[in-house]
Amino acid sequence: MLKEIELPDLPNIVDEALQLPDPARLSKPFSTHKPRILLLYGSLRSRSYSRFLAQEAARLLEHFGVETQIFDPAGLPLPDGAPTDHPKVQELRELSLWSEGQVWCSPERHGAMSGVMKSQIDWIPLAVGSVRPTQGRTLAVMQVSGGSQSFNAVNQMRILGRWMRMITIPNQSSVAKAYQEFDEAGRMKPSSYYDRVVDVMEELVKFTLLTRDVSGYLTDRYSERKEDAEKLEARVKLKAI
Repeated sequence: MLKEIELPDLPNIVDEALQLPDPARLSKPFSTHKPRILLLYGSLRSRSYSRFLAQEAARLLEHFGVETQIFDPAGLPLPDGAPTDHPKVQELRELSLWSEGQVWCSPERHGAMSGVMKSQIDWIPLAVGSVRPTQGRTLAVMQVSGGSQSFNAVNQMRILGRWMRMITIPNQSSVAKAYQEFDEAGRMKPSSYYDRVVDVMEELVKFTLLTRDVSGYLTDRYSERKEDAEKLEARVKLKAI
């Protein structure tokens, strides 16, 4: 029989900021509007396979009942190369706020995501005032490669998604030798790669439906509640002086 272990007390905890997880708060009524998904791609080429893949994903998402927006990175300045009121920067940030989930699709260049892809992510800040443009949103990552299958770009984007406090779904897509996988019109040919894209979009929609109405609760943190409690206490002390 296992010996019962008596847990120590928690002297470092701010009691009013600590909450027990409440399953009831994870059971809110589902929203009835279409899920809103923003798609980003990472190339400016006229024949861009990452754009073709993003467009194919958007078609699937719309079939699943999703409202989609695809951001065109043409004209987006380099990070810190223009003020934040630049029209393309504002467009990107507004779309990020509009979205409930996102798809990031990058070509792999020199074993990494493209600079075009990274620039878009860098222009989306972790916070604007008290608003977080990406926190709690779902994310699917995909990549295209000119050679054999690789996962460098999707792995990097997963790290960035976590850093941006997004809910990155388990599935992902990596299309090898992308020049062979799309026809002249830019439509993806039937293949196991295409089937995986369907899987990823289906999973993204499910995760978005599951989390979008409770994302605020899922991302509610003790450390931030503690900080708010300390600020409130400081204000009360000032008023009492």
